[in-house]
Amino acid sequence: MSLDTVKNATETPDASQPWKELGLKEDEYARIREILGRRPTGAELAMYSVMWSEHCSYKSSKVHLAQFGKKAPKNDAMLVGIGENAGVVDVGQGYAVTFKVESHNHPSYIEPYQGAATGIGGIVRDILAMGARPVAVVDPLRFGAADHPDTKRVLPGVVAGIGGYGNCLGLPNIGGEVVFDECYQGNPLVNAGCIGVMKHEDIHLAKASGPGNKVILYGARTGGDGIGGVSVLASETFDDTKPTKRPAVQVGDPFQEKLLIECTLEIFKEKLVAGIQDLGGAGLSCATSELASAGTGGMRVELDTVPLRDATLSPEEILMSESQERMCAIVEPQHVDRFMEICEKWDVIATVIGEVTDGERLEIFWHGEQIVDVPPGTVAHEGPTYHRPYARPSWQDALQADDAGLLPRPATSEELRAQVLALVSSPNQASKSWVTDQYDRFVQGNTVLSQPEDAGMIRIDEESNLGVAMATDGNGRYAKLDPYTGAQLALAESYRNVAATGAKPLAISDCLNFGSPEDPDVMWQFAEACRGLADGCLELGTPVTGGNVSLYNQTGDVAIHPTPVVAVLGVIDDVNRRTPMAFAEAGQLLYLLGDTAEEFGGSAWSQVVHDHLGGLPPKVDLGREKLLAEILISASRDGMIDAAHDLSDGGVIQALTESCLKGGNGARVVVPEGLDAFTFLFSESAGRAIVAVPRSEELRFTDMCGARGLPAARIGVVDGDAIEVQGEFTLPLAELREAHEATIPGLLA
Repeated sequence: MSLDTVKNATETPDASQPWKELGLKEDEYARIREILGRRPTGAELAMYSVMWSEHCSYKSSKVHLAQFGKKAPKNDAMLVGIGENAGVVDVGQGYAVTFKVESHNHPSYIEPYQGAATGIGGIVRDILAMGARPVAVVDPLRFGAADHPDTKRVLPGVVAGIGGYGNCLGLPNIGGEVVFDECYQGNPLVNAGCIGVMKHEDIHLAKASGPGNKVILYGARTGGDGIGGVSVLASETFDDTKPTKRPAVQVGDPFQEKLLIECTLEIFKEKLVAGIQDLGGAGLSCATSELASAGTGGMRVELDTVPLRDATLSPEEILMSESQERMCAIVEPQHVDRFMEICEKWDVIATVIGEVTDGERLEIFWHGEQIVDVPPGTVAHEGPTYHRPYARPSWQDALQADDAGLLPRPATSEELRAQVLALVSSPNQASKSWVTDQYDRFVQGNTVLSQPEDAGMIRIDEESNLGVAMATDGNGRYAKLDPYTGAQLALAESYRNVAATGAKPLAISDCLNFGSPEDPDVMWQFAEACRGLADGCLELGTPVTGGNVSLYNQTGDVAIHPTPVVAVLGVIDDVNRRTPMAFAEAGQLLYLLGDTAEEFGGSAWSQVVHDHLGGLPPKVDLGREKLLAEILISASRDGMIDAAHDLSDGGVIQALTESCLKGGNGARVVVPEGLDAFTFLFSESAGRAIVAVPRSEELRFTDMCGARGLPAARIGVVDGDAIEVQGEFTLPLAELREAHEATIPGLLA
């Protein structure tokens, strides 16, 4: 097959091209021809197809994502916002923290180990590209029904991939979630987050400026794995009639990535780069076009100089390959030799593949023949924008009218006790230690809190004990009932989780997982979730720093529940003053903070006991969430509480179970006045937490709550070796522990 050059494309305008097979629509192909004034070459078609994919261009979502900028709260901590590889916030003492959450959903279903492993690798490089040292990772995960045979295939592979890659990098895995629901059966969600730390002056951006500066590709060789990769996989639904996409899944090498990290950090330290970009989705197509588009000139690339693992790769395949562990740097000529020396020291392959020009075009050559001549902005940032039709689903009203509050409730204390055991042993509420024990949570020695704590926490300065905390949350059941409220509940829970550890919430990243945008029902869910999240962030003062949209999460006509996952980052001045969740000392007084109402829509109780989804989710009061957070942070800082645990899925009884088992102490509790035992134990009202207060601090703590107007009811005391709900039942910790910890290992045996 002869090379398709720019000259050839000009001379053969009617040559047939596989634009449809590459995922482009007919009008998109026509637009490319209009931009270029001719048909694209094969290499240009490859670049546009991956860069204009849903995953890379956000063509269906960006009209709604614009709210995050328009409604952004004023926040002096923001240093870098939406549009770069990751957002950056000021955490004090000259430190900046960058963080982001992304998805690797479709690849992880096809090839669980490599899909999840390369998800970790990709998010770590995003953080590295900002100039930061990656210090921790988190993983929010969603799988199909826990007892489904395919879950036994997907879950162990995903967990092994996350642990295998992250552990080899030496990065502690400090947080995340594991959720089971049959809606994710053919479409698990593997979201990955990373936190990085740097000084303010070390921030790097993805831009190529300065004519004559060299373009250096360094890291692993480019291979045939991941051709099209996530940029193609994430832009269509699964369908059993289509051929396997296994070759599109990238293959990771964590040891190569570790070398790349240390090499890059040394290059940063010597200030050798003028711009940098990692190679993730869309590979070289993305790196070259985005660097050139964000800079002040053009770029010329000699594609045949790219180091290959497979010499048979075509230019199109090289441009589309998403092979892992690669970076692209813009380096001034006088720094090239030193750059190469550092790469050689770390045994990292580095090759000058081109240079920045004073023109306005991205030009790519193959053995002297020009195969790409495009305005880089049209590839990187000027893809199609779709105003997809959306409408409230015809079934939404009936779903909300099917009120979970009308479901049969336990009639006796024995029935109440049995339902408590059923809840705490259910897959979603059971201990996830089978998963988290496969991750190294304490490598590097700076982990302060990790799973199953409300939020992970890392010390970032060993002298001052400055630290950051991060939590990720999302409840697809709530969002199915009401996507606007569901998104705000995800934000509120993550915000509350961070505050429960004593850290002050600063900013968020999000990963928005939805079905096909071509379905008006799904698009309505997406639009409402974005609106809810933007409104919520404005009220809480937590700007969106960046994130990811994952669409087409459905098999055939069956979409997942709308699942906005929200990561909140917080800062704590001294990690020694953190608040853990464990009830660690007998005699501590237990207080319930916030108001409890009869709110069971989307609740764990309705799912576990009745296999029911209907009604309205809990109400959101973001003013109350801010007040609760302020109380939790102040109480932590001033030594007024010994433990805190937010209330969310499973309500009071789930929080009591987790805190008692973590601390090895029981609790005697009474039902507060005005509540019945069932509502007290199972309601999922938002804006609440349980705290353990030392007797010596009770008056000071209750005075503070009273003065600030936060309801605080004393519900019991830490004592004994059982959870006793007075007048109802007693559950020995040994029985609770067996029920809570045996479920996941039993399902996966």
